[in-house]
Amino acid sequence: MELNSLRDLYIEELKDLYSAENQLLKALPKMAKAATAKSLKNGFEKHLKETRTHVERLKKVFAGLKTSPGNKTCKAMQGLIEEGDHVIGEDAEPEVRDAALIAAAQRVEHYEMAGYGCVRTYAKLLGYKQAEKDLQKTLDEEGATDKKLTELAQRINVKAEDPPKRPAAKKKGTKSIGKKIKEAVGLE
Repeated sequence: MELNSLRDLYIEELKDLYSAENQLLKALPKMAKAATAKSLKNGFEKHLKETRTHVERLKKVFAGLKTSPGNKTCKAMQGLIEEGDHVIGEDAEPEVRDAALIAAAQRVEHYEMAGYGCVRTYAKLLGYKQAEKDLQKTLDEEGATDKKLTELAQRINVKAEDPPKRPAAKKKGTKSIGKKIKEAVGLE
């Protein structure tokens, strides 16, 4: 699409957000599954429900513009989700992984807040009053999620600073030193 007007830019940015939210719909269940702190897991599950609402609001905005969201891919969200996937795949203590998941989630929230702030302002300038209200509502929800993540981080990051020591995983087929000694001296 050519960007010849603020309306063109507005539609292009809305398409980007629509793609971002749909990518997030797929990523949040993975993040919830990877989280070990119940409060974090619940937070991801709650935000998944909100994200579904955000997608529906965007569909409503597109309908008001008599245009479709198309099939644009938000590259920024794609990269943020890849970073989150990397965190999920790391060999990390549970508390440390939770702290890393919060950091990844806050990067996503900040990206979304920037995007929604822009399109809300464009809607206002273009006179799309209902869209402005709907986009502001989503912006407020994204901000509230970021605030909740900050509150969770204040507890979880402290736990990640000094996680409980976990016993090293015993490799399959290996014998403990004690068992080897007993076998060597004929006690087993």
